[in-house]
Amino acid sequence: MKKKLDNLLAQTEIQLNDIQKQQLLDLVNLLNKWNKAYNLTSVRDPNEMLVKHILDSIVVSTYLQGDLFIDVGTGPGLPGLPLAIVNPDKQFVLLDSLGKRISFIRNAVRELKLTNVTPILSRVEEYQPEEKFDGVLSRAFASLKDMTNWCSHLPKENGHFYALKGGYQEYEVKAVDEKYTIQHIVELHVPELVGERHLIILR
Repeated sequence: MKKKLDNLLAQTEIQLNDIQKQQLLDLVNLLNKWNKAYNLTSVRDPNEMLVKHILDSIVVSTYLQGDLFIDVGTGPGLPGLPLAIVNPDKQFVLLDSLGKRISFIRNAVRELKLTNVTPILSRVEEYQPEEKFDGVLSRAFASLKDMTNWCSHLPKENGHFYALKGGYQEYEVKAVDEKYTIQHIVELHVPELVGERHLIILR
């Protein structure tokens, strides 16, 4: 699996050290282990997880602006955990309303010795952070309209929303409230992934 990860990373501009690579591999192994009992993801094959979960998460890393991020509806910590591994200088709050997912994340944080991740068990509309965020991330969480409505209390005044999407849907973008500006629509390249991937950045 290490060789596969190296091959995938070689097709991106992401540079990681050996410790970070090992943490990503350990995360896949933890996902695979917990998945058998907790059904955290429909992806069963660890090699597929490398592409569909790890690479699919970390390709957005270069677009993140700021130091403090929240991953809303993080599920089993995606994209938050992989992004925290590749950005040890940034802080990530991982929020989900399902206890088994947060239990998995807490365990992963402990096992991987991550010091920049805070798991939070809460519904997003009920979560009131002490400090607002530079970036609000979501991956396959909700429509852009719902994401911005439900999470409007989370970003700083100059913060951004980062929506990780599959195909680009123009009608979804047009449905967003006029107070939000679409800043970038980035077509992402995820090595070995079948299907489209886009990052939509709003402000």
